[in-house]
Amino acid sequence: MSAGAGAGAYEAAGVDYHVLDAAKRSAIAAALSTSAFPLRRGIEVLDASRGEPAIVIRFGDLRLAQVLECLGTKSVIARECDAAFDAIGYDTVAAAVNDLICVGALPVLVNAYFATGSAGWYAGERQAQLVAGFARACRDAGAAWGGGESPTLVGLVAPDGIDLAASALGVVPAGLPEPLLGSQLAAGDEIVLVASTGLHANGASLARRVAVGLPAGWQTALPSGRPFGEAVLVASAIYVSLVEALIEAVVPVTYVSHITGHGLRKLMRADRSLTYRVHTLPEVPEVLRYLVVETAMGPAEAYATFNMGAGLAVYCKAGAGEQVVETAAALGMPAVVAGVVEAGERRVLLEPVGVTYEAGDLDLR
Repeated sequence: MSAGAGAGAYEAAGVDYHVLDAAKRSAIAAALSTSAFPLRRGIEVLDASRGEPAIVIRFGDLRLAQVLECLGTKSVIARECDAAFDAIGYDTVAAAVNDLICVGALPVLVNAYFATGSAGWYAGERQAQLVAGFARACRDAGAAWGGGESPTLVGLVAPDGIDLAASALGVVPAGLPEPLLGSQLAAGDEIVLVASTGLHANGASLARRVAVGLPAGWQTALPSGRPFGEAVLVASAIYVSLVEALIEAVVPVTYVSHITGHGLRKLMRADRSLTYRVHTLPEVPEVLRYLVVETAMGPAEAYATFNMGAGLAVYCKAGAGEQVVETAAALGMPAVVAGVVEAGERRVLLEPVGVTYEAGDLDLR
């Protein structure tokens, strides 16, 4: 598939990854020029982590990672459904901590950003739900909620709207010799895909576009009878406990990728010339199957846009995949040994759906 994978429907919904990724690459280039500044304070920025989900620094024997993540437009769906503000609070934390674990860092502190268009947003039950969901996610991630910022941005955010983000700080435990930055990946490694709970935090703009055209909007029933809006708002999974358990058990994990924007193209996120051959895919959640049908997406675009049932990819040495699956299952996270890393050009081969993504389809650096 050419560079342009996943454009179609998502681009029509206002999300153009070609533009966004080019801006990201420009920012990374500018950021590289600042890496030396902390050296005078005894802190080394690991430039190998540039382009990974979190930035890693070294201070003596301590390895720390930091990330900032925005929830996106899922909060608009909660407002329109007048429901699930606890779930979007949870999602906001999940988006950040699931990025931290990709470099092998376990979260210790999370800060919140709640930007409203009016102070009136905080009147009523939704504020309490949001706070409860954010705090519950911090608990599930094993992190303290440190504080945050809650500006009222009149004229920038809609009067009844809220923009949510979280920053998270994590520590790479002593049991992990090196942060997971891709250098340990090798041909022969197994790929384990851990199940998502549904949409997670990616694809909300497209879901909103679909809802506008449905006969009953967010209340439209899926084939199971569940309302579309309720299914979209199911909270994201938090995978921190899985990665922590794998590190503690000394499972030979070589890389981790959070499957968010760009869908399963994220399987080749590492800056390596390797081929990722997938022979087994997880079950696709009903809400994602519904979105694919309603947007008339083919498999190539669908798997380049949504997580399609795979929320996290864990790469490990040959023979360790089943241990990852068993560890995930013990934590209530369905998983499958989905494929293998091979020598070759940087690409993803999704054999069950006949889709190939080439190196140019994911250009984050």
